[in-house]
Formats: sequence, structure tokens, C-alpha cells
Amino acid sequence: MAPLPRLLTALVFSLASVYAVGQTSWPTKPVRIIVPFAPGGTADIAARIVAEQLTKSFAQSFIAENRAGASGNIGAAEVARSAPDGYTLLMGNTPTLAINQFIFPNMSYNTEKDFAPVSFVARVPNVLVVHPSLGVRSLQELIDRARAKPGSINYGTSGAGTVLHLAAELLKTMAKIDLVHVPYKGSGPMLQDLIAGQIQMAIDNVPTALPLIRSGRLLALGVTPSKPVAMLPNVPTIASVIPGYEAVAFFAVMAPAGTPQPIIARLSAELDKILRRPDVTERFQQLGAEPVGGTPAELAAFIASETIKWRQVVKVSGAKAD
Repeated sequence: MAPLPRLLTALVFSLASVYAVGQTSWPTKPVRIIVPFAPGGTADIAARIVAEQLTKSFAQSFIAENRAGASGNIGAAEVARSAPDGYTLLMGNTPTLAINQFIFPNMSYNTEKDFAPVSFVARVPNVLVVHPSLGVRSLQELIDRARAKPGSINYGTSGAGTVLHLAAELLKTMAKIDLVHVPYKGSGPMLQDLIAGQIQMAIDNVPTALPLIRSGRLLALGVTPSKPVAMLPNVPTIASVIPGYEAVAFFAVMAPAGTPQPIIARLSAELDKILRRPDVTERFQQLGAEPVGGTPAELAAFIASETIKWRQVVKVSGAKAD
């Protein structure tokens, strides 16, 4: 008769093998992708593109569900509390995964402990724009003006603590300039005042600002990714003037911590294939987004680096949530 420890080891191994094999049948029922924002935004559209494609891939329904509130915290917390069985996922983004934990005093989830990375879905570039009446034609001229007259340039954002607010604060920190923040309740009213010349500068999503740039009502001085943006081929990167600068909005699929690795691996591999398909790439590009894909490990490393960056920006700027 085999020693008891050896029998226990064999039993545990057998059960683990059966469990792992059982996961290959996933999914056997509809999968929810929680979007922690209202319908119509980039996160919502991205989730619906992903859900549609995964439904085809797995011959099982993937459904995008909106759970808006508290800058994404309500929906993200719901996923964090869900069973780690692969049937509830999160379409996370920069605020929910890398910023909110530093600007909200009481968080109901912990990004690092409560989620398992699945796939980097897409990134959305931003652009620094100014009103033509400011009289600057390049980022260096803007920096020189701000240094010569500290506090004389007002910049608008869609709200305090947003990615766009912190992108401007990162610019201030790295360029060592003084700009005055004017928060608005949304991008719409901010852009109206910028067009009217009530404020002088903003950092906004490229798709939103593009029509105003093309019409000449706003002047683009720099894009926020580290590489040029296809929709604005003649606009330099901010990093070409301020080395190391990068501030993009990102979107990623996350699962509750403890979700079985075979499920995460299958889902990640399928998403990577989906996001590389020309038809899907085109749909994301129409949103002004760049599909990414990759492995869970690559996504985890990216979120970790973003977390370090935005923690420091929040600390220096003192940014708080609206």
C-alpha cells in the first residue's frame, strides 16, 4: 500500500487535472462584459465590438452591460466581487485601473489584488490644442510663453481627476511650467469655451478634437503618445520636445482575481487574434483607437507602469475627484 502522503498527492493532481480539463468547455453560458460607464462612449463601443467577435469565436453569447457611476468605480467593484469563473469580465480603462485609487478617498476594490489581466484591447491618443489667439505655433513656444508668464495660460478639462486633467498635469511637471486648471462638467462645454477663447488650451481625445483642428478653430501642438498619430501625421509628439512624455487612454479586459488560468489563457489568445484582424482594426480606427492585444503578462506590466506614473502625477498635482 502506498504511503498516505503519496496517495494524497496523486489525488490532488488528479482532481487538478480534471478541473483544468473541465475549464476547456468554457463558456457554457452567456458571459457578461461589464462596462463601468454610460452607453455611447469609447469603453462601451470597444466592449460591444469585443463582445460581438467573442460571441462568434466561442459560439456563446458575450454581452456588454453598462454599470455607470463614480468614474467607473461602481462597475469595476461589481466585477471585483463576482465569482472568478470566467462569466463576468470588466472592460477597464485608465481611470478604473490606474488612477481612481489615488484620487478617491474610499475605494471598494484594489486593482492589483482584485483583478487578473486578460488582454490589452486598445489605446486612444490625445492631442494638445490651443486657441489660435494665444499666438503660439509650437509646443516649445507654448512652454516658453508659460515660463515667461507663469499662470497666464488657462487649460480646460472634462473634469478634475480625469485622464485629460492628469495628462496636462504631467505636462506641467515635466516641462516645469505653471498652467491654471479650469475643470468642466464634460468635454462638450469645455470645448465650447475653448473655441470661444475663454480658455487657451486643452488636452483632448484626438477623435473629438479632430474636426475643430481641421476647421482651423483650434491649433494642434502635439500628440500625447510616444509615436506619431496617423490621423494627425503632421503634428509632432509631445515627447519630441519633452522626452519621456506619454499619456494615452487605454482599455483592457480584466477578470476577477482567481479566475482559472486555462480560461484566461483561452480568452487572451482569442482576443489577440481578434484584435489583429483587418476588419476589427478598421472599426477601432474609426473610433480613433489603436487595437493592441498581447499577453496577460504584457498587460500586467503596462498597468503597473501606468500606476506608478499616475500615482506620482496625482501626488505632485494634488488632484482629487470631482
